[in-house]
Amino acid sequence: MVNYRKILGMEFDDISQRTISSSTGHSRNTVAEVVQRAKERGIRELEDSMNNQWLGTYLFPEKQAIEKGYCPVDFEWVHKELQKKNVTLTLLHNEYASAAREDGKVPYAYRTFAEKYGNFAKKHKLTMPIRRKPGEILEVDWAGTTLKIMDNTTGEIIPAYVFIATLPYSQLSYVEAFLDMKSTSWLRAHIHAFEYFGGVAEVLVPDNLKTGVTKPHRGDPIINEAYRELADYYRAVVVPSRVRKPKDKASVEGTVGYISRQIIASLRNYQCFHLEDLNARIFEKLEEINTMDFQKREGSRFKVFEEEEKSHLHPLPPTRFKMTEWATAKVQPNYHVQVDYKFYSVPYEYVREDVDVRITADVIELYFKDVRIASHPRKRKSEDSYATNLDRCQISFS
Repeated sequence: MVNYRKILGMEFDDISQRTISSSTGHSRNTVAEVVQRAKERGIRELEDSMNNQWLGTYLFPEKQAIEKGYCPVDFEWVHKELQKKNVTLTLLHNEYASAAREDGKVPYAYRTFAEKYGNFAKKHKLTMPIRRKPGEILEVDWAGTTLKIMDNTTGEIIPAYVFIATLPYSQLSYVEAFLDMKSTSWLRAHIHAFEYFGGVAEVLVPDNLKTGVTKPHRGDPIINEAYRELADYYRAVVVPSRVRKPKDKASVEGTVGYISRQIIASLRNYQCFHLEDLNARIFEKLEEINTMDFQKREGSRFKVFEEEEKSHLHPLPPTRFKMTEWATAKVQPNYHVQVDYKFYSVPYEYVREDVDVRITADVIELYFKDVRIASHPRKRKSEDSYATNLDRCQISFS
């Protein structure tokens, strides 16, 4: 049996491989192979738990199967295949078992196959994509703890609310502070997060807060219309977490606590007068967290994201999403509705009906039962009280 521990112990003491070969009785090729594998696996020093058996399994997992008469498994291939959509460990085991039998070899049972893959992923990889696929989910939430900004004129303390978005696969996060938790801030936070990641996940998982979910029905929650519109624009789907089910977005829940300790707590005594200044400090801390090496393995959140997850995100559209707000208004007897203290006309057939109002920076659109019935340029302060009636002037906007 190869004495892996002695070979590596002498290697780490800067003893030549020729001397190691003579001392251990192993060939120089064997010594060189063990040393090279140790470098590839990131072993730079020996720990008490690294006995010969552990080192043999860790450095040469493929040899363990051959020695026991089983067909070896290419777990590197298994790990990469698991990242693909709809691919499961059961499917990969069936393919492995079929190929092994065709070659006249004995395959591992599924339980052993799964156990060995789990051991491989823990030792060799930064993530285990069994429960989460790369680029599949983005979990979003507001942190429960706030930061503060001081008004340099009055000395008033203004709370700053912290938005957190986390990709569960790589654990890469985005953090930004806002002066409120209104719909506009919620949408802007998502846009900034997408741009930070350089892409969009397939599914957005928010909490059941009103800026994202209008009515948190258990079976079919009603999504805030502006939020749904943003998700459609970026080709994502909103799937709110269930009420009182924190495990539905466990990654962001865990990140909230981590961010609270690493960023919010560290800035608790930081005095600033502008939101931009506060966010600059937050981004500095965020970069440290995302690029910080893991304690028990090599690499970082950013490294996992770049190597394994970024390519799976949907690409960003050519232009940024145009911010929208939605409201409800009743058509008055003079066939006008009031929006932001200004009046806009609609066809007279909708008098006394409730209509949905879509508001952007340039356009006011009115909908009745999901059908657009009117569209007006958004009025400025200098404009007249009433907009042009669409019966006399048809206006189209890109």
